[in-house]
Formats: sequence, structure tokens, C-alpha cells
Amino acid sequence: MKELKNKIGFICDMDGVIYHGSRILDGVPEFINWMIENDKKFVFLTNSAERTPHELSMKLERMGLTVSPDHFYTSAMATAEFLHSQKPDSTAYVIGEAALTKALYDHRIYMNDVNPDYVIVGETRTYSFEKIEKAIELVLKGAKLIGTNPDITGPTERGIMPATGALISPIEIATGKKAYFVGKPNPLMLRHGLRKLDCHSQDIAFIGDRMDTDIIAGIESNVDTVLVLSGVTKIEDIDLYPYRPKYIADGVGDLVK
Repeated sequence: MKELKNKIGFICDMDGVIYHGSRILDGVPEFINWMIENDKKFVFLTNSAERTPHELSMKLERMGLTVSPDHFYTSAMATAEFLHSQKPDSTAYVIGEAALTKALYDHRIYMNDVNPDYVIVGETRTYSFEKIEKAIELVLKGAKLIGTNPDITGPTERGIMPATGALISPIEIATGKKAYFVGKPNPLMLRHGLRKLDCHSQDIAFIGDRMDTDIIAGIESNVDTVLVLSGVTKIEDIDLYPYRPKYIADGVGDLVK
């Protein structure tokens, strides 16, 4: 792990790496304290679009960890930046939580359930058949379908639960339109992380728990990858993929032992 410890900065996934639901994972406090004490640059890059950076900071605070909001970057923020760059002052019909709506408002993308430019789907606890019907109607009328991330599932305290990729699937199937996903493994997310850290790709490592989003995103961005087995990926799953992480650890605590 000596080579890893010499990195200038770290980009870390959150779900399955830092916590499961509201339970902090073993070794995480030691890892975060080590980064702070050694003046490492770091950003938490999450495919979840459910919470704002301030809410994520408060969530860690409740678990005993003090990390300022500027250390977080979410797929909601990446989605808003992407759409603003594509079509400034556009409108959207959104299936998602308040954090996604806020990120869009911050980039002057406003809500529209009549003739929006985009239909955007992110993680939500208020998923309903009525919203699916509305989304299908609008996509068939010409709205572009956007997903904040392609994750089919995500780890929680209660086990594996459906994520954005699963929620958007009925809309794709019914309309015959494939969504464009902004979150990992789209390299856009890692580029935002690198920009926040102000680092070159060779100077950082990317830590994640998913082969299909985290590790492939790191590989395609020419960043050293660390797969932790504290989330959805088991050691035997690695051989199912045609690529491999550079490093494998049980959890982030292993990096500072």
C-alpha cells in the first residue's frame, strides 16, 4: 500500500465504501483522519442524487465524522452541469428527490410537466405508476431521457435495494428510448472530481465498491483504482469482468494499516 499512501489525493465512492445506509463501515474514521492529518486532497464522488453536499456532510456528522460540504460531488450536480452545458435555461420533468431539483435550479433548469426538454430520473422514495406514465408520455412527445446514474441496485442497511437504473427501465422499455446516464461509469463524473482536487490523474487513486461503475470509470479515466469488498462486489465477482482493479482491499481501513 506504500504507493497508494504516496498519492496526492483520493476520490472515494460513498455507498458501500464509507457507509451502508446510516451505518459507518469499519476503518472509515481512521482513513478519513489519516487523509486530513497527512494533508491529502479528497472528494467523495457519489452516484446517488438523493442528498445535497450539505446533507451528506450532516449525515457523516451524525455518524461522528466531520467533513465539510465542499468535499462532496454528486450525480445530481453532474447532471445539472451537463444539461446546462448542453442547453442553457432548459426545462425538465423530474422523478427524484429535492437534492436533484435543487441542483437543477442552481443551474437555471426549471420544472415543466407539459413540454419539457428533458425527463430526468434519479433515486427516489416517491416512485409511482402515475409518475412513470407521465414520464413515458413526455418522452414519446420528444423529451430526452436522462438518468443521474446507471446503478441497478445499491447497498443499504436492509440489504440490496433498487437504484436509478432499475427505476428508469420501465420508461426505456415502454418508449423504446435509451436513457443517457451522467453518473459513473461516465468519465464526466471523474473529470469533475479531478477538477475539484486540482490534480492530474496519475496523482490520485479512485476507491469504489462496484466493478461495473467505479472501477471501469477509473480505468477509462487513466486513474489507479482500488476495489473495496465492503459493498456489493465479492472477491469471486472480479473474474466475471474483462478488466481488473489495480488494488483490492477489504475496506478503506486497509489503506492506512
